[in-house]
Amino acid sequence: MNTQSRWDFSIFWQEALNQLKNELSDQEFVMWFSNISYHSSEEGKLILSVPSAFYRDQVKQRYTGIIKEKLYELSGFQLDVDFIVTKRATSESPKEKNEVSDTPQPPMAVKPVPVSVSPAKNDPPKKHPDLRPDYTFENFVIGENNTLAANACMAISKNPGTAYNPCLIYGGVGLGKTHLIQSIGNYAWAHNPDIKIAYVTAETFTNEFIEAIHHNKNHQFKNKYRKVDILLIDDIHFLQEKTGTQEELFHTFNALYETNKQLVFTCDRPVSELKQLTDRLRSRFERGLNVDLQAPAFETRFAILKQKVEEKKVPIDDEVIELICRNVTTNVRDLEAALTRLIAYADLLHKKVTLDIARQQLKDVFSNPKMSNITVEMIQRVTAEYFNLSPNDLRGKKRTKAIAFPRQIAMYITREITEFSTTEVGLEFGGRDHTTVMHACQRVESRMQTDPSLEPIIQRIVRQIKEYGTK
Repeated sequence: MNTQSRWDFSIFWQEALNQLKNELSDQEFVMWFSNISYHSSEEGKLILSVPSAFYRDQVKQRYTGIIKEKLYELSGFQLDVDFIVTKRATSESPKEKNEVSDTPQPPMAVKPVPVSVSPAKNDPPKKHPDLRPDYTFENFVIGENNTLAANACMAISKNPGTAYNPCLIYGGVGLGKTHLIQSIGNYAWAHNPDIKIAYVTAETFTNEFIEAIHHNKNHQFKNKYRKVDILLIDDIHFLQEKTGTQEELFHTFNALYETNKQLVFTCDRPVSELKQLTDRLRSRFERGLNVDLQAPAFETRFAILKQKVEEKKVPIDDEVIELICRNVTTNVRDLEAALTRLIAYADLLHKKVTLDIARQQLKDVFSNPKMSNITVEMIQRVTAEYFNLSPNDLRGKKRTKAIAFPRQIAMYITREITEFSTTEVGLEFGGRDHTTVMHACQRVESRMQTDPSLEPIIQRIVRQIKEYGTK
């Protein structure tokens, strides 16, 4: 007897999908449910098809409970849910997937959705000379690491000069600062071609100011930047120790701010850490909204690369994307560089990128060169200082929560950036066993998967360790 025809729970799965689509955010639903389809039914069990083992594990861990709850509400049966990994042919039609009709189809790329973007009423205007046309809100992938900054930038672009003025976005390299502030300009320009926008890096601003002085063109320079409706300046950390440029920017800031013109800046660190910035200019930056961009969590990294794969229309499987995301955790720029290398390989050699090929092609990217000048004592000192502890606390026997987890972080960092074995690390941390170090590393890695704030903390500590090691 065909058990699937006797036990057919597909209608309940389709309705469960409809309800989940209404209850979850667009980003979460597209991320985790657009590639799941009904497979079959057995007595007391619904079997769903997923495209990879990674999907199976993630969905099983995150959503089995809520899926079973929905199925019970709809069917009255306590159904088990199982997942089967199936490779889908590219020619498979939506009907063959037995998916609910309005469920978003692959690609799984996550589109930014916090604020709706209405199209311009007229034909698209010409490209703004200062802005990259590909830097838009539509292709900026939003995750927990950047939601506040993205929402603030969208609000600014819709009502410049009224919301969050000035605005300063800070964070490490390759996290999307330039993408966001240029998105402000592109959106405002598309919806109001008469608006005056200037985008410039702090270095270019400085060079133009110097040229203006040398050629006696101060008036033209002032008009260029003081007659705009939106001023976007990238990388203001470049202005440190450049007192003349800081003085000019201070007056430009005041001229624009006093007439309700929008100012947006980016920086590679909080403005409070710019020690060679004049107090009065720093106070201007701190007057408005200061928001940070953190390194993207795994899910966001995956969504970014998935979107890029779909944009480029290259056949790269989710397992390969997962491999990149597991090994490249620094920033979006490094992620995209790794993917670009694989796309070039596939394009030039006309080969499908497999896991083995990806590992071979990216072995230098995945490798983590150790820093010979870094000592365990340095790591302990910097980590302890960050958590307001002493190095002896990290080497000692106390196991209180306030000490135990910072100790595990220090062990994890030691394993990541030095050549020490787990046995040697254990000895440096109060003579602990190598299995203790292994457990500490696993604990930190596991925590990073569930707590998006942890990875930026570790990166900040590592950056301070590197700076300490160069002194």
